[in-house]
Amino acid sequence: MDAESLLLSLELAAGSGLGLSPDRRAALLTSLQLVKRDYRYDRVLFWGRILGIVADYYIAQGLSEDQLAPRKTLYSLNCIEWSLLPPATEERATQMAMVKGRFMGDPSHEYEHTEFQKMTAEDDVVVQVKEETRLVSVIDQIDKAVAIIPRGALFKTPFGPVHVNRTFEGLPLSEARKLSSYFHFREPVGLKNKTLLEKADLDPSLDFLDSLEHDIPKGSWSIQMERGNSLVVLRSLLWPGFTFFHTPRTRNHGYIYVGTGSWSIQMERGNSLVVLRSLLWPGFTFFHTPRTRNHGYIYVGTGEKNMDLPFML
Repeated sequence: MDAESLLLSLELAAGSGLGLSPDRRAALLTSLQLVKRDYRYDRVLFWGRILGIVADYYIAQGLSEDQLAPRKTLYSLNCIEWSLLPPATEERATQMAMVKGRFMGDPSHEYEHTEFQKMTAEDDVVVQVKEETRLVSVIDQIDKAVAIIPRGALFKTPFGPVHVNRTFEGLPLSEARKLSSYFHFREPVGLKNKTLLEKADLDPSLDFLDSLEHDIPKGSWSIQMERGNSLVVLRSLLWPGFTFFHTPRTRNHGYIYVGTGSWSIQMERGNSLVVLRSLLWPGFTFFHTPRTRNHGYIYVGTGEKNMDLPFML
Protein backbone atom coordinates (compact mmCIF):
# COMPACT_ATOMS: atom_id res chain seq x y z
CA MET A 1 0.00 0.00 0.00
CA ASP A 2 1.20 3.48 -0.90
CA ALA A 3 2.65 5.40 2.03
CA GLU A 4 0.89 8.55 0.77
CA SER A 5 -2.51 7.00 1.53
CA LEU A 6 -1.46 4.76 4.42
CA LEU A 7 -4.34 5.49 6.81
CA LEU A 8 -7.04 4.98 4.16
CA SER A 9 -5.36 1.80 2.92
CA LEU A 10 -5.14 0.33 6.42
CA GLU A 11 -8.83 1.06 6.91
CA LEU A 12 -9.73 -0.71 3.64
CA ALA A 13 -7.64 -3.76 4.62
CA ALA A 14 -9.10 -3.87 8.13
CA GLY A 15 -11.81 -6.33 7.07
CA SER A 16 -9.18 -9.07 6.95
CA GLY A 17 -8.13 -8.37 10.52
CA LEU A 18 -5.03 -6.51 9.39
CA GLY A 19 -4.25 -3.46 11.47
CA LEU A 20 -1.67 -1.48 13.38
CA SER A 21 -1.76 0.21 16.74
CA PRO A 22 -2.13 4.03 16.74
CA ASP A 23 1.49 4.54 17.75
CA ARG A 24 2.73 2.28 14.95
CA ARG A 25 0.60 4.15 12.43
CA ALA A 26 1.91 7.51 13.59
CA ALA A 27 5.50 6.27 13.44
CA LEU A 28 5.04 4.88 9.92
CA LEU A 29 3.44 8.06 8.61
CA THR A 30 6.49 10.06 9.61
CA SER A 31 9.31 7.59 9.02
CA LEU A 32 8.18 6.48 5.55
CA GLN A 33 8.13 10.08 4.37
CA LEU A 34 11.70 10.43 5.60
CA VAL A 35 12.67 7.22 3.81
CA LYS A 36 11.21 8.60 0.57
CA ARG A 37 13.11 11.86 0.97
CA ASP A 38 16.45 10.44 2.11
CA TYR A 39 16.64 7.64 -0.47
CA ARG A 40 15.02 9.77 -3.21
CA TYR A 41 12.39 7.22 -4.15
CA ASP A 42 9.54 8.06 -6.51
CA ARG A 43 7.11 6.08 -4.34
CA VAL A 44 7.30 4.19 -1.05
CA LEU A 45 5.05 1.22 -0.31
CA PHE A 46 4.31 -0.18 3.11
CA TRP A 47 4.66 -3.85 2.21
CA GLY A 48 3.51 -5.42 5.48
CA ARG A 49 4.76 -7.31 8.49
CA ILE A 50 6.44 -10.69 8.96
CA LEU A 51 5.66 -12.12 12.37
CA GLY A 52 8.58 -13.32 14.46
CA ILE A 53 8.85 -15.09 17.79
CA VAL A 54 10.83 -12.34 19.53
CA ALA A 55 9.87 -9.36 17.34
CA ASP A 56 8.13 -8.57 14.06
CA TYR A 57 9.68 -7.23 10.88
CA TYR A 58 7.94 -4.21 9.33
CA ILE A 59 8.69 -4.06 5.61
CA ALA A 60 8.71 -1.12 3.19
CA GLN A 61 9.76 -0.89 -0.46
CA GLY A 62 11.07 2.02 -2.48
CA LEU A 63 10.21 2.36 -6.18
CA SER A 64 11.92 4.42 -8.84
CA GLU A 65 10.15 6.28 -11.64
CA ASP A 66 10.17 3.07 -13.69
CA GLN A 67 7.73 1.01 -11.63
CA LEU A 68 9.11 -2.36 -12.81
CA ALA A 69 12.71 -1.52 -12.00
CA PRO A 70 14.17 -3.59 -9.12
CA ARG A 71 12.59 -2.46 -5.86
CA LYS A 72 14.63 -1.53 -2.81
CA THR A 73 13.44 -3.29 0.34
CA LEU A 74 13.86 -2.00 3.88
CA TYR A 75 12.92 -3.44 7.25
CA SER A 76 12.33 -2.03 10.71
CA LEU A 77 11.68 -3.48 14.14
CA ASN A 78 10.11 -0.31 15.57
CA CYS A 79 8.62 1.50 12.51
CA ILE A 80 11.10 4.35 13.06
CA GLU A 81 14.60 3.16 12.13
CA TRP A 82 14.89 1.49 8.73
CA SER A 83 17.66 -0.71 7.34
CA LEU A 84 18.21 -1.45 3.66
CA LEU A 85 18.21 -5.12 2.68
CA PRO A 86 20.53 -6.53 -0.02
CA PRO A 87 18.95 -7.63 -3.32
CA ALA A 88 17.65 -11.20 -3.62
CA THR A 89 19.71 -13.75 -5.55
CA GLU A 90 19.12 -17.29 -6.78
CA GLU A 91 21.96 -18.54 -4.57
CA ARG A 92 20.31 -17.11 -1.45
CA ALA A 93 16.95 -18.56 -2.47
CA THR A 94 18.49 -22.02 -2.81
CA GLN A 95 20.08 -21.79 0.63
CA MET A 96 16.88 -20.55 2.26
CA ALA A 97 14.83 -23.39 0.79
CA MET A 98 16.43 -25.64 3.40
CA VAL A 99 15.46 -23.42 6.36
CA LYS A 100 12.18 -24.27 8.09
CA GLY A 101 10.24 -22.84 11.01
CA ARG A 102 9.23 -19.39 12.24
CA PHE A 103 11.30 -16.23 12.01
CA MET A 104 12.95 -15.29 15.29
CA GLY A 105 12.73 -11.52 14.86
CA ASP A 106 16.49 -11.05 15.27
CA PRO A 107 18.30 -10.07 12.02
CA SER A 108 21.63 -11.41 13.36
CA HIS A 109 20.21 -14.83 14.26
CA GLU A 110 22.02 -17.58 12.33
CA TYR A 111 20.53 -20.72 10.84
CA GLU A 112 22.56 -23.81 10.07
CA HIS A 113 21.95 -26.32 7.33
CA THR A 114 24.07 -29.00 5.71
CA GLU A 115 25.07 -28.85 2.06
CA PHE A 116 26.62 -31.67 0.10
CA GLN A 117 29.62 -30.41 -1.87
CA LYS A 118 31.82 -32.46 -4.18
CA MET A 119 35.35 -31.14 -3.97
CA THR A 120 38.52 -33.16 -3.60
CA ALA A 121 36.49 -35.39 -1.33
CA GLU A 122 32.77 -35.78 -0.87
CA ASP A 123 31.89 -33.98 2.35
CA ASP A 124 28.87 -32.50 4.06
CA VAL A 125 29.48 -28.81 4.70
CA VAL A 126 27.61 -26.93 7.42
CA VAL A 127 26.52 -23.52 6.10
CA GLN A 128 25.45 -20.67 8.36
CA VAL A 129 23.10 -17.99 7.06
CA LYS A 130 21.69 -15.00 8.87
CA GLU A 131 18.00 -14.38 9.31
CA GLU A 132 18.39 -11.13 7.39
CA THR A 133 19.29 -13.20 4.33
CA ARG A 134 16.25 -15.41 4.84
CA LEU A 135 14.07 -12.30 5.10
CA VAL A 136 15.29 -11.10 1.69
CA SER A 137 14.48 -14.46 0.10
CA VAL A 138 10.97 -14.76 1.56
CA ILE A 139 9.97 -11.21 0.58
CA ASP A 140 11.20 -11.85 -2.96
CA GLN A 141 9.21 -15.10 -3.18
CA ILE A 142 6.02 -13.41 -2.00
CA ASP A 143 6.52 -10.48 -4.40
CA LYS A 144 6.95 -12.76 -7.39
CA ALA A 145 4.01 -14.96 -6.43
CA VAL A 146 1.29 -12.60 -5.24
CA ALA A 147 2.13 -8.87 -5.51
CA ILE A 148 -0.63 -7.56 -7.80
CA ILE A 149 -2.16 -4.41 -9.31
CA PRO A 150 -5.45 -3.72 -11.11
CA ARG A 151 -5.43 -3.45 -14.88
CA GLY A 152 -4.76 0.12 -15.95
CA ALA A 153 -2.98 1.26 -12.79
CA LEU A 154 0.31 1.26 -14.72
CA PHE A 155 1.07 1.97 -18.36
CA LYS A 156 4.04 1.14 -20.52
CA THR A 157 5.56 3.84 -22.69
CA PRO A 158 6.69 3.12 -26.28
CA PHE A 159 10.28 3.47 -25.06
CA GLY A 160 9.95 0.72 -22.44
CA PRO A 161 9.70 2.29 -18.94
CA VAL A 162 6.55 1.65 -16.90
CA HIS A 163 4.90 4.56 -15.09
CA VAL A 164 1.95 5.16 -12.79
CA ASN A 165 -1.16 5.86 -14.85
CA ARG A 166 -2.39 9.23 -13.59
CA THR A 167 -5.62 8.85 -15.58
CA PHE A 168 -6.57 5.57 -13.90
CA GLU A 169 -9.96 6.00 -12.19
CA GLY A 170 -10.47 2.45 -10.98
CA LEU A 171 -12.07 -0.67 -12.42
CA PRO A 172 -15.80 -0.70 -13.19
CA LEU A 173 -17.77 -2.95 -10.85
CA SER A 174 -18.38 -5.56 -13.55
CA GLU A 175 -14.65 -5.91 -14.26
CA ALA A 176 -13.57 -5.73 -10.61
CA ARG A 177 -15.10 -9.17 -9.99
CA LYS A 178 -12.86 -10.89 -12.56
CA LEU A 179 -9.39 -12.30 -11.94
CA SER A 180 -8.47 -11.28 -15.48
CA SER A 181 -8.63 -7.63 -14.32
CA TYR A 182 -5.61 -8.05 -12.05
CA PHE A 183 -1.95 -8.44 -12.99
CA HIS A 184 1.20 -9.60 -11.25
CA PHE A 185 3.36 -6.63 -10.20
CA ARG A 186 6.62 -7.99 -11.65
CA GLU A 187 8.29 -8.66 -14.97
CA PRO A 188 6.01 -10.85 -17.13
CA VAL A 189 6.78 -14.54 -17.47
CA GLY A 190 3.82 -16.23 -19.14
CA LEU A 191 3.03 -13.34 -21.49
CA LYS A 192 6.14 -14.06 -23.53
CA ASN A 193 4.81 -17.55 -24.32
CA LYS A 194 1.52 -16.32 -25.82
CA THR A 195 0.98 -16.69 -29.55
CA LEU A 196 0.44 -13.71 -31.84
CA LEU A 197 -3.23 -14.67 -32.08
CA GLU A 198 -3.59 -14.58 -28.29
CA LYS A 199 -1.89 -11.17 -28.17
CA ALA A 200 -4.08 -9.70 -30.91
CA ASP A 201 -6.71 -8.36 -28.51
CA LEU A 202 -4.23 -7.04 -25.94
CA ASP A 203 -3.41 -3.37 -25.49
CA PRO A 204 0.42 -3.22 -25.39
CA SER A 205 0.37 -0.15 -23.15
CA LEU A 206 -1.87 -1.77 -20.51
CA ASP A 207 -1.75 -5.57 -20.99
CA PHE A 208 2.00 -6.04 -20.62
CA LEU A 209 1.93 -8.10 -17.40
CA ASP A 210 0.78 -11.62 -16.47
CA SER A 211 -2.89 -11.97 -15.57
CA LEU A 212 -4.03 -13.78 -12.40
CA GLU A 213 -6.52 -15.87 -14.36
CA HIS A 214 -3.67 -18.06 -15.63
CA ASP A 215 -2.10 -18.70 -12.20
CA ILE A 216 -1.22 -22.26 -11.29
CA PRO A 217 -2.69 -23.95 -9.32
CA LYS A 218 -6.17 -22.88 -10.29
CA GLY A 219 -8.23 -21.64 -7.37
CA SER A 220 -5.28 -20.15 -5.52
CA TRP A 221 -7.09 -16.82 -5.20
CA SER A 222 -10.19 -15.89 -3.22
CA ILE A 223 -12.09 -12.85 -4.56
CA GLN A 224 -14.86 -11.28 -2.50
CA MET A 225 -17.02 -8.16 -2.60
CA GLU A 226 -17.36 -6.40 0.75
CA ARG A 227 -19.04 -3.30 2.21
CA GLY A 228 -22.08 -3.57 -0.02
CA ASN A 229 -20.06 -4.22 -3.20
CA SER A 230 -18.04 -1.04 -2.64
CA LEU A 231 -14.80 -2.93 -1.95
CA VAL A 232 -13.20 -5.89 -3.73
CA VAL A 233 -10.77 -8.03 -1.74
CA LEU A 234 -8.43 -10.70 -3.11
CA ARG A 235 -6.73 -13.11 -0.72
CA SER A 236 -4.00 -15.57 -1.59
CA LEU A 237 -4.57 -19.16 -0.53
CA LEU A 238 -0.95 -20.04 -1.29
CA TRP A 239 0.50 -17.30 0.92
CA PRO A 240 -1.93 -16.92 3.83
CA GLY A 241 -1.71 -13.38 5.11
CA PHE A 242 -1.63 -11.62 1.74
CA THR A 243 -4.57 -9.30 1.02
CA PHE A 244 -5.19 -7.03 -1.96
CA PHE A 245 -7.95 -4.41 -1.90
CA HIS A 246 -9.50 -2.09 -4.47
CA THR A 247 -12.42 0.31 -4.38
CA PRO A 248 -14.11 0.09 -7.80
CA ARG A 249 -14.42 3.34 -9.74
CA THR A 250 -11.71 4.96 -7.61
CA ARG A 251 -7.90 4.95 -7.65
CA ASN A 252 -7.73 3.35 -4.20
CA HIS A 253 -5.91 0.03 -4.32
CA GLY A 254 -3.01 -1.72 -2.65
CA TYR A 255 -1.85 -4.86 -0.91
CA ILE A 256 -0.41 -5.89 2.40
CA TYR A 257 1.12 -9.06 3.79
CA VAL A 258 0.92 -9.93 7.47
CA GLY A 259 1.96 -13.46 8.28
CA THR A 260 4.70 -15.84 9.29
CA GLY A 261 6.35 -15.98 5.86
CA SER A 262 5.21 -19.57 5.32
CA TRP A 263 3.80 -21.03 2.14
CA SER A 264 0.66 -23.13 2.56
CA ILE A 265 2.00 -25.94 0.36
CA GLN A 266 5.28 -27.68 1.13
CA MET A 267 7.25 -30.31 -0.76
CA GLU A 268 8.99 -32.85 1.43
CA ARG A 269 11.15 -35.97 1.07
CA GLY A 270 13.00 -34.63 -1.94
CA ASN A 271 9.84 -33.38 -3.68
CA SER A 272 8.30 -36.87 -3.51
CA LEU A 273 5.59 -35.77 -1.05
CA VAL A 274 3.33 -32.72 -1.03
CA VAL A 275 1.92 -31.62 2.32
CA LEU A 276 -0.77 -29.02 3.03
CA ARG A 277 -1.25 -27.76 6.57
CA SER A 278 -4.07 -25.54 7.82
CA LEU A 279 -3.05 -22.39 9.66
CA LEU A 280 -6.61 -21.81 10.84
CA TRP A 281 -6.94 -25.31 12.36
CA PRO A 282 -3.46 -26.25 13.63
CA GLY A 283 -3.10 -30.01 13.57
CA PHE A 284 -4.81 -30.62 10.22
CA THR A 285 -2.50 -32.15 7.58
CA PHE A 286 -3.23 -33.32 4.05
CA PHE A 287 -0.69 -35.42 2.16
CA HIS A 288 -0.31 -36.63 -1.42
CA THR A 289 2.41 -38.49 -3.28
CA PRO A 290 2.58 -37.07 -6.84
CA ARG A 291 2.01 -39.53 -9.69
CA THR A 292 0.45 -42.06 -7.29
CA ARG A 293 -3.00 -42.65 -5.78
CA ASN A 294 -1.68 -42.13 -2.26
CA HIS A 295 -3.42 -39.25 -0.51
CA GLY A 296 -5.33 -38.50 2.67
CA TYR A 297 -5.65 -36.22 5.65
CA ILE A 298 -5.56 -36.38 9.43
CA TYR A 299 -6.35 -34.03 12.27
CA VAL A 300 -4.58 -34.20 15.63
CA GLY A 301 -5.15 -31.17 17.81
CA THR A 302 -7.08 -29.49 20.57
CA GLY A 303 -10.16 -28.70 18.51
CA GLU A 304 -9.50 -24.95 18.72
CA LYS A 305 -9.03 -22.39 15.96
CA ASN A 306 -5.84 -20.36 15.77
CA MET A 307 -7.24 -16.90 16.41
CA ASP A 308 -3.78 -15.28 16.61
CA LEU A 309 -3.34 -15.22 12.85
CA PRO A 310 -4.36 -11.91 11.26
CA PHE A 311 -5.49 -13.78 8.15
CA MET A 312 -7.74 -16.80 8.07
CA LEU A 313 -8.89 -18.95 5.16
